Amino acid sequence: MNDLVHPVVRESRLAELRGLRERVPWLSILRKDVALNGPAWLPIALVLGAIGAVAYADHLVVSISLVYLYILPLAVGAIFLRKEVSYSLIVVCVLLHDYDSPRNINPGLRVFHNLSAMLCFAFVVYLIQRYMEQREALAKTVQQQRDDLLQDVKLAAQVQRLFLPCGKPAIDGLEIAGMMHPARGVGGDYYDYIPIDAHTIQVVIADVAGKGVSAALLMSATAAAMRFEANRDRNMLEQVERLNTEIGAVTDPEQYVTLLVAEIDTHKRIIHYVNCGHNPALLFRAETGTLTRMNSSCPPIGLSPEEICELASADLMAGDMLVFYTDGVTEAENRLGEEFGTERLSAVVQRGSSLSAEGLMIDIFNSAAEFCSEVGFNDDVTILVVKCNFEGSPGVTVQNSIHYNNEAF
Repeated sequence: MNDLVHPVVRESRLAELRGLRERVPWLSILRKDVALNGPAWLPIALVLGAIGAVAYADHLVVSISLVYLYILPLAVGAIFLRKEVSYSLIVVCVLLHDYDSPRNINPGLRVFHNLSAMLCFAFVVYLIQRYMEQREALAKTVQQQRDDLLQDVKLAAQVQRLFLPCGKPAIDGLEIAGMMHPARGVGGDYYDYIPIDAHTIQVVIADVAGKGVSAALLMSATAAAMRFEANRDRNMLEQVERLNTEIGAVTDPEQYVTLLVAEIDTHKRIIHYVNCGHNPALLFRAETGTLTRMNSSCPPIGLSPEEICELASADLMAGDMLVFYTDGVTEAENRLGEEFGTERLSAVVQRGSSLSAEGLMIDIFNSAAEFCSEVGFNDDVTILVVKCNFEGSPGVTVQNSIHYNNEAF
């Protein structure tokens, strides 16, 4: 419906309409919703032109009465014009017909004929006016419900932001930056960094299947459960196992969460991680300029009753960069349907390896946004970048070591 516009836009239009009515008084004869949409002169010209056309035809044809043709412009007028104006046009149309009708008709018959035509016109206009009033009332109700829903979504987005980090963690040797850009008012992506001690931090990134409010609710539950589990136990495999049980108990088989949780120790210069069906994080090696993918090692959370995962590890050196992201980045499409993809993302990471963590994060987002600028992001976008600013380097890069099941590292 025409009234279904954003509240701010609608208020702006109403203010503009009030200003126009002060400068152009004839705009007040239109219905409010008509004056808000499209050129105001068009319905007025249409109604007056139709009345003039019928009056001219009635004037030319004297052998029969064409009074019934006035129903057409009056019906159009009842749709576009205010109630008082519509009823006033009935009198105008009857007077025009009386003036154009033959003079040799009996005066009593002429009066009866005009009165019956007026009653017929009034009945038609009344029915159309009632329909338009009901339509406007329905549109107003729907608009109010839509405004309330938008306000609820806005409040939900504010609550959702409470689950995201509000500042950067102070961990010696690490520079961390993260962001989440929802495709709608609320999103299903989540990221967090949870300090363990002065030199150890746990970073989390997750993506709930789906979009909108339902995904946001599951994301909130995942965020709360993940923080609780992280504070309860440092064994990431057990964290993931319990999280899978908790999420699986409150979701159906079609809902699941991809999750990548990693623990970085700046003293040992090592990262341990578990990837539960999430996009592989990128590890940029400053010494060789190459990228390593931190691939998935177990199913997404909530998809299977039993979560058998693998714990992977990799040594870190000064200048190394860790890039965590959700599929909103790699699956961003341009107008040709091409995806941004992992290769383009890898190229951006290698190109921006000398930037700060925040600088690289912004560069990745801007590159993806520019790629899909004509169509926009169709999914939530979350990016988390960790840069290793160690004082010196261990000198040797160790191949990933993998431990199975729930063996602690």
